[in-house]
Amino acid sequence: MIDAPNLEELAAALEVSSDYRVLRRLRPREPVEGYDATETRLGLMVDVETTGLDPDLDEIIELAMVPFRYALDGMIVEVQEPFDRLREPTKPISPEITTLTGISDAMVAGKSIDPEEVAAFAAPAAVVIAHNAAFDRRFLERFSPVFSTKPWACSMSEIDWAAEGFEGTKLSYLAMALGFFYDRHRAANDCLAAIEILARELPRTHVPALVRLLDRARLPTWRIWAENSPFEFKDLLKTRGYRWNGEGNGKPRSWYFDVADAEKDAEISYLLREIYRYEADIRTVRVTAYDRFSSRV
Repeated sequence: MIDAPNLEELAAALEVSSDYRVLRRLRPREPVEGYDATETRLGLMVDVETTGLDPDLDEIIELAMVPFRYALDGMIVEVQEPFDRLREPTKPISPEITTLTGISDAMVAGKSIDPEEVAAFAAPAAVVIAHNAAFDRRFLERFSPVFSTKPWACSMSEIDWAAEGFEGTKLSYLAMALGFFYDRHRAANDCLAAIEILARELPRTHVPALVRLLDRARLPTWRIWAENSPFEFKDLLKTRGYRWNGEGNGKPRSWYFDVADAEKDAEISYLLREIYRYEADIRTVRVTAYDRFSSRV
């Protein structure tokens, strides 16, 4: 039998060759010694497993939150103990959801998540991060008001992974591309994997991924609504990246597009010149990390 030190020697030997790549199991990240605690902030990585995709109809069946401290230069200096709870929904979990999440009715039977406990755990966080914040935030804001008081960031959409040489944004793909694997389909493990990814240096810009994420999240963006745009230009808008809002959610039934602050005027000019072709009144909404990814935008 090969002992652990020899396994590491073998892995190191394989890494020397361009014919092999080594994946290591994700291990707990050791605290960085010597940092000034007053010069750090508390981040909170969150992940939910649910009975479906609709926060108005579906329910949380697992919630994980992992707090971590990061220095002002973006270095993650400490990963703290996770919060991980299961919850029995009001309806049985479908076989499809059990296959996807690994969570069965038997696992959640009689279990609940206390909203007050969740609020107390999340309250100290300076920022909440999820690896699909557009999904997690809407569920969590319905579960506890504390999440609507926090700025949010999305590690999937607010880092330009393609510009860093990655071919995908899924958590498991990013982990493998960065040389590690983990036990998937449980919320706490996903959180720990996401924190590890944010702690790694990006291959092209050579800064921690967390730095890029926070820099992007701090910037305001604008949601531009192309209300009453001519029907014949719908394909042009779709190709440009506009999305259709057809839901009865109190927002316009129209195409919309999110742009950076610096791109707002150019996008309005484009709409006036190429779509409306008259001096239309373009509706715009300023979006910050406090409401981005929420149902309020």
